[in-house]
Amino acid sequence: MIRARTLIVAAATGASCLLLVACDGSKPLIKREEKPVLFPAADRPVAHIVSSRWSNEEARDRLNEAGEVMDKAGIAPGMTVADIGAGEGYYTIRLASRVGEHGRVLAEDIVAGVRDALAERVAREDLENVSVRLGAPADPKLPAASFDRVLMVHMYHEIAQPYEFLWRLRPSLKRDGLVVVVDANRQTKNHGTPPALLTCEFAAVGYRQVSTAEMPSAGGYVATFRAVGPRPEPAAIKPCVMRD
Repeated sequence: MIRARTLIVAAATGASCLLLVACDGSKPLIKREEKPVLFPAADRPVAHIVSSRWSNEEARDRLNEAGEVMDKAGIAPGMTVADIGAGEGYYTIRLASRVGEHGRVLAEDIVAGVRDALAERVAREDLENVSVRLGAPADPKLPAASFDRVLMVHMYHEIAQPYEFLWRLRPSLKRDGLVVVVDANRQTKNHGTPPALLTCEFAAVGYRQVSTAEMPSAGGYVATFRAVGPRPEPAAIKPCVMRD
């Protein structure tokens, strides 16, 4: 009778162990949901995505838009480049030619249909050094320590959560990697980003501006940024106040 009672107690104890946590304490069976990471809101309007095409490619090539941007960004053969907000692939195709067979281009868009159309174009043009993927509005989901350059052309003003986006982007850069932004010098609601606002938002997440230049061929300017120091905690990010 004593032996039977001992077995019952042992079984009950074992069942409790299984319900709450692995007996060795290494793998809790009851998972607690992680708290979401909170980022400050941007104090500016967000432009709506109206088209995957900024302008027709023939007109842009007549102005040597992509060539000038790639030159100012220092994009060279053998580099690995991310084209964020790639759209129909104007820059993707020309980046693939610039980095060559020993380089890589990752083209990304957040609209599945646009991503699929670009993937078809890449396959049709047999671009073996290009891969195409779907990103998220607040997270480019890029592999860590992988990119010499991350290019964002006429799309930064469409990012609703710039601090989170830039924060999640940082780990994807190589040690000397740069983020390259091409945009128009006008308010975000009018599909542009004032340079001072752009610099402020990048600085809030720990980026230092490396260069800026007027870029009439691209309808505005080109600016480059490098991540410096440790990545700030989201709660420590101080949002920029937009001024007219």
